[in-house]
Amino acid sequence: MIAIVDYDIGNLAAVANMFNRLGFASQITCDPTVIEEADRIVLPGNGAFDACMRNLRASNLIPLLEQRVLEARVPLLGICVGAQMLGQHSEEGSEPGLGWLDMQVLRLPDSSEFRVPHMGWNLVQAKDASHPMTATMTDDTRFYFVHSYYLAPADDRDVLLLAEYGIRFAAAVARENIIGVQFHPEKSHSFGKRLLNAFAKDC
Repeated sequence: MIAIVDYDIGNLAAVANMFNRLGFASQITCDPTVIEEADRIVLPGNGAFDACMRNLRASNLIPLLEQRVLEARVPLLGICVGAQMLGQHSEEGSEPGLGWLDMQVLRLPDSSEFRVPHMGWNLVQAKDASHPMTATMTDDTRFYFVHSYYLAPADDRDVLLLAEYGIRFAAAVARENIIGVQFHPEKSHSFGKRLLNAFAKDC
């Protein structure tokens, strides 16, 4: 069962619907008992970094999530701001992140050619083709992005996917059982389905 963490932010139903279409049981929940028993955990995020971190702290779920993810090694997928929250800090705000990855979140550079936010479809390149999340990706794999800030891990080995928008940036990161994607797989049609299927089945 996949627990989609409900901390009163983001469009959680779209993520749940994708898993249900793929045949995987999922539940939008803030119930500690459900999260305790989950085989996979999804941490969504939408909007501003600080608001997401404040809401997650107010939910009192962080100690349980740390036990499940950092100690029990349950696979976790962070989506959009949920991926940014895995690092230590974001240039968007002042709240500290979860610090599960050695990673900062930086603002995309603005120019006449590349307006921020970056919105729309973009191709990605697998940096680690052996990872279960990238096994089915091809040269035309693309995802839907809506963001002004990007993932900047300290260790290049944590970069899973790359994309370009004015600069080359990490579209996804991964370290052991922790995965974060800057894009929205739940809005990325067949490409998103493949990625979520890999997370639910192979990670």
